[in-house]
Amino acid sequence: MAVKIVRQPKKIALIVAPTSAAALQAGHERAPAALRAAGLVERLQAVGFEVADLGDCAPQLYQPDDEHPRARNLPAVLAAVNDLKPRVEVAVKSGALPLVLGGDCVIALGTLAGVRRYYRNVSLVWMDRDADLNVPATTPSGCVDGMVVSHVVGRGAPELVRFFTEPPLVREPDVALFGIDRLDPPEEQLLLRSPIRRTMAADVQRQGAAAAAEAALERVHAASHEFVLHLDVDVISADDFRATNYAAPGGLRLDDVRQALGVFAQQKNLAAFEVTVYNPDLDPDGSGARLLVDLIASALAPRLAALPVTEAATTSPEASIAAATAAPATAAEAVTSSPELPGESAPADAPAPESELAPTEARAEEAAPATPESASESESSSS
Repeated sequence: MAVKIVRQPKKIALIVAPTSAAALQAGHERAPAALRAAGLVERLQAVGFEVADLGDCAPQLYQPDDEHPRARNLPAVLAAVNDLKPRVEVAVKSGALPLVLGGDCVIALGTLAGVRRYYRNVSLVWMDRDADLNVPATTPSGCVDGMVVSHVVGRGAPELVRFFTEPPLVREPDVALFGIDRLDPPEEQLLLRSPIRRTMAADVQRQGAAAAAEAALERVHAASHEFVLHLDVDVISADDFRATNYAAPGGLRLDDVRQALGVFAQQKNLAAFEVTVYNPDLDPDGSGARLLVDLIASALAPRLAALPVTEAATTSPEASIAAATAAPATAAEAVTSSPELPGESAPADAPAPESELAPTEARAEEAAPATPESASESESSSS
């Protein structure tokens, strides 16, 4: 079936995913509360957005888990992504932009799966210091946070690969790594033979952040189908931001990140935006939280000018969310569609002529809900 989703550029659906289960220490799970306390909602409203708060997923906390050194805390990781996915689905269907506050990077699996509920073709822009392309057989730490992109493209622990019933969540050519400058040797080898797009931090500095962002969007065809924007705040140089477990010199300066986010966030096909890996425990005076609130609001503000607001966007965000939780599409809205062939990227529905769709409208696939397979209690081990 197909449902016409009317994008409502003034509306944001805030979703909180407080997890540190995929990390190597606790702290990330407190990030969303710290960003709320720093005035994120009020700042977005002051810019001109209407914000609906979809509430909090259940916290999933870091545990040492030395019994499973190749993929730690998988049951908690699976619980986190299974909790997040339906909340993102509701937000996407409402037409609001899901703004997902993590937690660690593993929330990307839940965000992408929620967007894929309605769209077949989804790209990923991964702003991160690390490529996160390890798998249980190559990981130096067992930290699932360092394997997220591998699981997005269908490699790694079977429990997480099968989380989405039609893997991969994103095809390799539709992934853009942006701002990376730390690679483990197995990741370097994989990237030599992978069609994953990558823009190293040095490339961003050489090209200029805005130009590099435009090029990354073009490479993953963001003008023609939806994409998720992932921001791991450790992409920011420790010279400008230290409130993260993995801060280090180098990387991107804060102004580079601000410029790139401004380009990414004003795209009409932005389907979700997530912010991860801030650790309030490393931010005793709250200055890091205030910096991130400013960064998020300044990145999103250009959407209000760049994207036209339709009459459908005059309803409150809460009303839009309530409507999105109602019954699925009626038979009158249904269309017949054929599944994609493996490795192919097909549109969710035959595109209407441009004159028949308002700029903020999109035809989206209403597939049968993806029911994750039962999470196995057994963990991945090295091959």
